[in-house]
Amino acid sequence: EVQLVESGGGLVQPGGSLRLSCAASGFTFDDYAMSWVRLAPGKGLEWVSSFYNDAEYADSVKGRFTISRDNAKNTVALQMNNLKPEDTAVYYCVRGTFDSWGQGTQVTVSS
Repeated sequence: EVQLVESGGGLVQPGGSLRLSCAASGFTFDDYAMSWVRLAPGKGLEWVSSFYNDAEYADSVKGRFTISRDNAKNTVALQMNNLKPEDTAVYYCVRGTFDSWGQGTQVTVSS
């Protein structure tokens, strides 16, 4: 059974940082690209970042967010710096062609 478990969300002030982590199990982690997708209140799903051999970012987070993966530990992380209120969303860890999703972790950026 594929499992993706996110952690690390929370409340942070504008300009602050958070690090999200996703622990994967139930599949051969190295074989898949891993992504982060977010859902903001009143908005649609937004792809944030992906990592297979290289990292890719949405323009809205480029230069502020960094994705990384540890294939030995089956984990993928998203380091988020200089957070803005518009980054407030539920962040999901997603496998491959978006065929498996974690339960999501809430990130709230507010003063």
